[in-house]
Amino acid sequence: MAALREELLRVAEFSRREAGCIRMEVFESVNEPFVFAIHSEWTNEAAFDLHATLLHTAQFLSAAEQLLGHPLTGLRLQSIGDGGPGS
Repeated sequence: MAALREELLRVAEFSRREAGCIRMEVFESVNEPFVFAIHSEWTNEAAFDLHATLLHTAQFLSAAEQLLGHPLTGLRLQSIGDGGPGS
């Protein structure tokens, strides 16, 4: 899945340049092949909504679906607790 890895890194690079992007990280499972995750933080919902409409995002989604043979699964999450031990 080198091609998918390259697409993930490419979209992350473009996304990090967006004004509303605080952070974007790409992860690959060490135990399960072909399992990847993106964690991103945005200044607000409007910044994320704009990100979802941009060309590099659309190109990534299209390429990923072609490589995987199915649509991606995405989750929108929010932080709970302070991130410290026991949160």
